[in-house]
Amino acid sequence: MFELFRRTSRLAHHGYSTKIQSAEDVYQYFRDGLAEKKKEHFYCLCLDTKHRIIQETLVSVGILDASLIHPREVFNPAIKASSHGIILVHNHPSGECEPSANDTEVTKLLSEVGRIVGIEVLDHIIIGKDGYMSMREKGVLP
Repeated sequence: MFELFRRTSRLAHHGYSTKIQSAEDVYQYFRDGLAEKKKEHFYCLCLDTKHRIIQETLVSVGILDASLIHPREVFNPAIKASSHGIILVHNHPSGECEPSANDTEVTKLLSEVGRIVGIEVLDHIIIGKDGYMSMREKGVLP
């Protein structure tokens, strides 16, 4: 166990980070931590030009079925980290992965803000108890 921790720490120290190639990668990265939460947790993954994670930021913890999100809180860490792009991630405590009308509206708003500030919103992943849903794959994001 200590050897595994030592090797992981050495990789992180030398600049190794998780590379995101698909919505499935994001789901695998978050599923253990988010699937069983009782409140909505909204995260922003800041990525470099090769889609490696630079920073993971918890933007908001909401209530049972909603989360308050403002573009300022989403893009502040992305700008500070000089991100090339971001991936938005949140859970649905109900366990369902289908986006609400609010999820779709917020995704479109944040995509437009990202276009203006020059940080692309690559995807918005909703994590449920037994799976995930990608807004890009669903066609909400271009």
